[in-house]
Amino acid sequence: VKDVAKREGITDISLLESIVKVMASSIGSPVSTKKISDTINSAGRKTSVNSIDSYMKALCDAYIFYKVDRFDIKGRQHLKTLGKYYIVDTGIRNLLLSSGASDIGHLIENVAYFELVRRGYKVNIGKLSEKEVDFVAKNSNGLEYYQISASVLDETTLRRELSPLESIQDHFPKILLTLDEVPKNANFNGIRHLNLIDWLLDE
Repeated sequence: VKDVAKREGITDISLLESIVKVMASSIGSPVSTKKISDTINSAGRKTSVNSIDSYMKALCDAYIFYKVDRFDIKGRQHLKTLGKYYIVDTGIRNLLLSSGASDIGHLIENVAYFELVRRGYKVNIGKLSEKEVDFVAKNSNGLEYYQISASVLDETTLRRELSPLESIQDHFPKILLTLDEVPKNANFNGIRHLNLIDWLLDE
């Protein structure tokens, strides 16, 4: 509240808290200002899209949430719609959301995003026709593509996670990160499969 409301002159603290909770529950999912506005209005609280937009910007300016834009992999251009938001501290999220649901897939996606940023990458969400790549990470060496999943031991899940990476026609590195136990040098037709914890510890 001090970092955001006082700094931005926001007086409607309850609305700010509602927006934070909706954004925190939606990490790793495409989010629009209108979607958040509809969610809050459906709970009986009337607000405008413009108000939501200004509050979301304030939360990003305070580095509580980071917005990640989508990137058209084939067209090599940034897209302005349906970005994703990640929270700087998942402990704050756990405190805010009373449901107690761990939502492990989105949580580890949140962790992977901030690790890539920490390593100096510019990170976007990848779009390839109707498919989505979790992260397109760029640094001075070029691009890397990442898919994040809690587990791919189920064959259907494995195929779903590999499919977007297999559709990319260039030869930049493609990496699948999971919490599964992964043999050394594991890969699927050139797509490296790494354990997320090992990847986090590997500098």
